[in-house]
Amino acid sequence: MGSVTSFFGGLCRKQVKIEEERLFRANDRPYNLSYQYANNAIRTSKYNVFTFLPLNLFEQFRRLANAYFMFLMVLQLIPQISSLSWFTTAVPLILVLSITAVKDASDDINRHTSDKQVNNRMVNVLIDGELKKEKWMNVQVGDIIKLENNQFVTADLMLLSSSEPLNLVYVETAELDGETNLKVKQALTVTGDLGDSTDLLAHFNGEVRCEPPNNRLDKFKGTLSLDGQTYSLDNDKVLLRGCTLRNTEWCFGLVIFGGPDTKLMQNSGKTTFKRTSIDHLMNVLVLCIFGFLASMCAILAIGSAIWEGVGAGLTSFLSFWSYVIILNTVVPISLYVSVEIIRLGNSFYIDWDRKMYYPKNDTPAHARTTTLNEELGQIKYIFSDKTGTLTQNIMAFNKCTINGKAYGELFDFSGQRVEITEKTERLDFSWNQLADPKFIFHDHSLLETVKEGNPEAQDFFRLLALCHTVMPEEKNEGELYYQAQSPDEGALVTAARNFGFVFRSRTPESITAMEMGKQVTYELLAVLDFNNVRKRMSVIVRSPEGKLTLYCKGADTIIYERLHPSCNKLKEVTTRHLNEYAGDGLRTLVLAYKDLDEDYMDKWRKRHHEASTAMDGREEMLDELYEEIEKDLQLLGATAVEDKLQDGVPQTIEQLAKADIKIWVLTGDKQETAENIGYSCNMLREEMKEIFVVAANTPEGVKEELVNARKKMCPESADEPSVISSRAGLFWLQKIERVEDEKVEGEYGLVINGHSLAFALEKDLHLELLRTACMCQTVICCRVTPLQKAQVVQLVKKYKQAITLAIGDGANDVSMIKAAHIGVGISGQEGMQAVLSSDYSFAQFRYLQRLLLVHGRWSYLRMCKFLQYFFYKNFTFTFVHFWYAFFCGFSAQTVYDEWFITLYNLVYTSLPVLGMSLFDQDVNDRWSSQYPQLYTPGQLNLYFSKKMFVRCMLHSCYSSLILFFIPWAAMYDTVRDDGKDIADYQSFALLAQTCLLIVMSVQLCLDTFYWTAVNQFFVWGSLASYFAITLTMYSNGMFLIFTSYFPFIGTARNSLTQPNVWLTIFLTSLLCILPVVAYRFIVLQLRPTVNDKVRHKLRKEALPAPAPRRPPTRRISTRRSGYAFSHAQGYGDLVTSRRFLLRLPLKSRPALFSQTDSPLAQNQPQHYRTIAEGQEDAQSP
Repeated sequence: MGSVTSFFGGLCRKQVKIEEERLFRANDRPYNLSYQYANNAIRTSKYNVFTFLPLNLFEQFRRLANAYFMFLMVLQLIPQISSLSWFTTAVPLILVLSITAVKDASDDINRHTSDKQVNNRMVNVLIDGELKKEKWMNVQVGDIIKLENNQFVTADLMLLSSSEPLNLVYVETAELDGETNLKVKQALTVTGDLGDSTDLLAHFNGEVRCEPPNNRLDKFKGTLSLDGQTYSLDNDKVLLRGCTLRNTEWCFGLVIFGGPDTKLMQNSGKTTFKRTSIDHLMNVLVLCIFGFLASMCAILAIGSAIWEGVGAGLTSFLSFWSYVIILNTVVPISLYVSVEIIRLGNSFYIDWDRKMYYPKNDTPAHARTTTLNEELGQIKYIFSDKTGTLTQNIMAFNKCTINGKAYGELFDFSGQRVEITEKTERLDFSWNQLADPKFIFHDHSLLETVKEGNPEAQDFFRLLALCHTVMPEEKNEGELYYQAQSPDEGALVTAARNFGFVFRSRTPESITAMEMGKQVTYELLAVLDFNNVRKRMSVIVRSPEGKLTLYCKGADTIIYERLHPSCNKLKEVTTRHLNEYAGDGLRTLVLAYKDLDEDYMDKWRKRHHEASTAMDGREEMLDELYEEIEKDLQLLGATAVEDKLQDGVPQTIEQLAKADIKIWVLTGDKQETAENIGYSCNMLREEMKEIFVVAANTPEGVKEELVNARKKMCPESADEPSVISSRAGLFWLQKIERVEDEKVEGEYGLVINGHSLAFALEKDLHLELLRTACMCQTVICCRVTPLQKAQVVQLVKKYKQAITLAIGDGANDVSMIKAAHIGVGISGQEGMQAVLSSDYSFAQFRYLQRLLLVHGRWSYLRMCKFLQYFFYKNFTFTFVHFWYAFFCGFSAQTVYDEWFITLYNLVYTSLPVLGMSLFDQDVNDRWSSQYPQLYTPGQLNLYFSKKMFVRCMLHSCYSSLILFFIPWAAMYDTVRDDGKDIADYQSFALLAQTCLLIVMSVQLCLDTFYWTAVNQFFVWGSLASYFAITLTMYSNGMFLIFTSYFPFIGTARNSLTQPNVWLTIFLTSLLCILPVVAYRFIVLQLRPTVNDKVRHKLRKEALPAPAPRRPPTRRISTRRSGYAFSHAQGYGDLVTSRRFLLRLPLKSRPALFSQTDSPLAQNQPQHYRTIAEGQEDAQSP
């Protein structure tokens, strides 16, 4: 589709020059317009009024069958060769084209409406020194615009100034990455001084030189030239379209990229016309059928020439085209109409499924496309985002260990661990007026320990209240809200708040806290900031009593190296607890402190000041000072925070793995965070033989690590990959390459970093990456860019020839969603960008199991059964014509009544096969989920393939021989009971078509697994309608009224009253059906499939009950999570800046974590029904 659009686009406009660098001036529209940069209007629609008809028809005639029917219609306009009227093909063809066109037009009108709604939003633009309301679509590059709190960002902007201190703004990026925690952006000081003065802003004439439009959400390079000075611009100075301004009264920005050039739209990826593998196969099969049809017609034309004798060239030529028209029923147009109806019906089942409805957000599942349903039953690889897809991005303080004692678990009188549920009694924090009402904790012993005045416990929570970069917000007295840079920090400070150590406010030099009801102000002497190398953060404070203390929190391995030897025993106990927490998939941090000497501190501060003002080697000098003071620490304990998974994620992943679906997680998060979630989800398991980590920084290093991993998994694997080349597609023009799977004993996992992945995706290493990754059960890619996500999907698609599915919830997942065969968007979050680009959407990851194992499997099964049966009934119908040609002198006479030919596919056989294709199911939904192994035949394409098609043709050939020669032999020289002759053409035609219809009906009954009242009605109703219509059409009245149209007068009365006719029908049906029954019986006994075994089990057993909830088994892990904050460097400098908090009086702001009534938002325990596991020995009958 894209190539067609670009072709038409090329006719209508000049060739667009590739932009290498963007240059523009602020407040200078004429200068900027000379570069012809795109304005801010977006267009996601495919057509307009003028291009709709040609583009849509072109797209529809790319389907080979439509082109074929158009050709047939032209043939039928030639009276010398056509024995059928032209409208018999024209009417159904026009109907099919019209229905498809209306559907496409409706979809495109919705896209136009959506585009119009976005383009007509209003924003304040600075024009001629005044702020004027303008539509988004009229905003140009170089314009200065004003945004206000809770407004969407109009275009990609360079931040100029804001209402906040230090020119900060807070933005929510849920539309881009699915994350709801706020991000901080900061303007340059030189532009921040412009403030909100329209005069100063109107005279701002800075010149920006930056990178061209691209899809890198996390990077930006550019410079601002102003008054002869050049200032560097990076991603922290840029607000991206799709973000929402939060907790910021106003800000001004300069438009850098507009509309299609914005990073949001650049990440939308190319909209490709997705078609299923069955669609592609059908195109190839239809081509083969055309070839077969041509050969049949050629044989009959040669027969006609032999029959006519000398000079029969023209007759033979005309005979060829006559038979093309008569035998065209091998590919009836009703096939494509029926396929669309079946797909539409199965899409409605997804939309109507109450088990995929999420009541909290009132979000049902939605099939946004109707053309891909059966492919849901063939998925081999799933590519998933992490944040917002597997997790809720909600952190909960779950457990902790203080001075060697673990808190957070409940035990009964016998010492057995008790599972915490929604009914478990919560701690009552009503004694603390500043407590957060949403905070939940269950272990009373921790609160009692704190209230008793235990010094270690109080120091523990004091550390959590002081050592952080959280910003407090107090709207009214006692109503505290925290602006946390990461949800982890918010969870820890909130825990300290509820246990009596409330972080109240901060200034650049102090931190004020309420400690067990008493207000205490600490002098803040230094913040030793976090970075990715240090993996820890410290603060140095002086208490009101003058005591100097360093508080430190960080990754266990980092803190342990800096502990005083006296902590060794406590370290062993804490390590044991950390292993347990890591086994539960929790994110852990170790806490420690150190009392400092006043004299040493004075000297250290002087050296610190010298280092922080040094021009050369500043970072190295500061690191040395930090290392010096952060040693001989005293261990306090550790925290365990749960990155809350969505309900049912581990069970879903477990069931999908049993269905032999491989799951790859592609996330932008850090390695430690991604590994934690991997363990929490049961994707990474302790029992795996090995989990390989690829983190090299050079191509050679990456290759070595990949090869070593592969050799460990399969020592005998060849050095070079086994790539099999073959031809596929229409006319076999497409060259495909496939990398063979390699056998591996045991399960392995692979974790690869973003920089290593960048090397691995290069031309000479990509096959090595693919080989190694596909040998692993689980693959996790960290720090991945949106482009790399799409590249990984494309790599697997290209070389594995397997069906892929991508699932995500943010704009950073859009390119991956569009690259995969099927894209799924998680809806119900704030970010809806992924949903708008997806094929299917629902609110929770766990619904993916039902979408694939139930709806996907049923859709694939139904479509395959439909195609098998449809080709069987039409080939049988057509082959009878072929055999009859040898008995009618190759005259192109039809064997059936013309009305039967017209109504065969339209009335007599259409509804029964649709009934089977819409309602059939081999086992119900509960059994489908219970036995994921039922899914594997779809992955292997066992139910419909070229092999199955050939088998179907042979079956049709056999049936047609029976259906023609048995009635022919039975009618030959036959007389009625009264001695009158009935061996005429009309009686034979009636007998042949009656036998055909009854055999087709019995065959359908054999193919149907699941009977409903609708199926019964369609089957019996079709047979009844056949006899009713036949008796009516062959009646005297119809002959008298329409003599030329109904010539078969009295034939039905003459034939259907004879016992030998009914005996012939019975004998013919028996000979057609008996071999099918016998074959199926033998196969069932000798080689039963998984489906056969489960259906046999189903007959013997009752419906499987939902498994009772059981507490998760404790898993002790030797692997511990690191400093797992989604934290960024630089916030220590921010909170200690002397300009910070020099601002207007407090104004009302929306809360960072707004309260809702949902259990998830309130961090309540989650419940889900586990999926029962069948006994291994119970899986076979």
